Amino acid sequence: MRHADYQDLSVSVQDLEIGMRVVALDRPWEETTFLLQGFVIASTDDIRELQRQCQTVTVQVKIDVSPASKQRTTASHGPAPPTPRPAKTGPASTRRVNYINQVGFERAVEASRLTFDSARSMATSIMDGLRVGRSLEVTECRDVVDKVVDSILANKDALRFLSMIKHKDSYTAEHSMNVCILSATFARHLGLMEAEIRDVALCGLLHDVGKSRIPADILNKPGRFTREEAYIMAEHPTHGRNILMSASAEFKHAIDVAHSHHERIDGKGYPRGLRQQQISYYAKIVALADAYDAMTSERCYGTVKTSEQALKSILRERGTHFDSDLSKAFITCIGFYPTGSLVQLSGGQVAMVLEPNPDDFARPRIRVLTDARQHPLPAPHELDLADPTNQSVTIRSEVLNGTAGVDINTAVKRELSLL
Repeated sequence: MRHADYQDLSVSVQDLEIGMRVVALDRPWEETTFLLQGFVIASTDDIRELQRQCQTVTVQVKIDVSPASKQRTTASHGPAPPTPRPAKTGPASTRRVNYINQVGFERAVEASRLTFDSARSMATSIMDGLRVGRSLEVTECRDVVDKVVDSILANKDALRFLSMIKHKDSYTAEHSMNVCILSATFARHLGLMEAEIRDVALCGLLHDVGKSRIPADILNKPGRFTREEAYIMAEHPTHGRNILMSASAEFKHAIDVAHSHHERIDGKGYPRGLRQQQISYYAKIVALADAYDAMTSERCYGTVKTSEQALKSILRERGTHFDSDLSKAFITCIGFYPTGSLVQLSGGQVAMVLEPNPDDFARPRIRVLTDARQHPLPAPHELDLADPTNQSVTIRSEVLNGTAGVDINTAVKRELSLL
């Protein structure tokens, strides 16, 4: 004997087909343009509108519960929906790649200078262009992201070192570039496939495009926002989604990340209050890179943190703000003393980290910049703490930019002049 039952399934809007019955959205109906709370998809226009306004929807499927086939399903009023897949929630492959540096640090830094300049120019061009109504060029974005990823695949630290050169007045554009670099570096550390690393990097580059719709006086305001200003600023993820949706279908991952990078695992994020399973894997990756760069950058508002302080903040908030497993992996990826950070040695000297030591994060290769009394050295010298002859020298702690009058921008530029 055969009879039918019905079941609700959550489906990505990328998997929708004509004939499916939509019974719920991932946002309140009154926040959308749909007149009816529940309808059958009748055209590709319906699908496009759902894709524009939602990430997932709930469809009603008819289940054949006859003894012969209890699991076979067909969509009510139409073809069977595909099994919901993690289209934007995780890597396409479970295989992990073990990447190794193909080029030495100095050669990689030298080779990456043009890539770094291109990425910074593109990030600035994107934000400036959107402010005056210019559309995004997919090819240009892809080209610069490909160069960034090629550099990171060759050597994971070179672009990170160059990204230490920062300008407070260009925070938004440079932040987008840095998040692109950090996201790609983290994706490499996670062993994602090369194509996936490129997707993640593009998401990082474009995650904050919605800020181009925020008035400059709010975006650059020093100090705390008023309640109204905070509300306006909190709209930038939705602006970002709309900008990218109107630009190209090729931005499907970036659309999701722009909309979701301020969501939290505990559901207390914005703009939709998504929880752990509702937030895509790429959005979780970019959220970590975004928070880390924001905490370690000098901005018109907020207090700059050392890398160590930022990582401790991430550690405290894993499982509530950030994905727990990814948080631990991110901390491992960044390491104790990342490239370009300033440290104080056991003898009191201030030094800059040139290159981490993958076998012992506490003993990187450094450039000693001051003497024990923290006076600038006329001739800074390199020291490899992994060398057994330097075992008596240890790092006491990471210190903030400006300690002992040392400016990271100047130190990095001086280092580049030596290459």
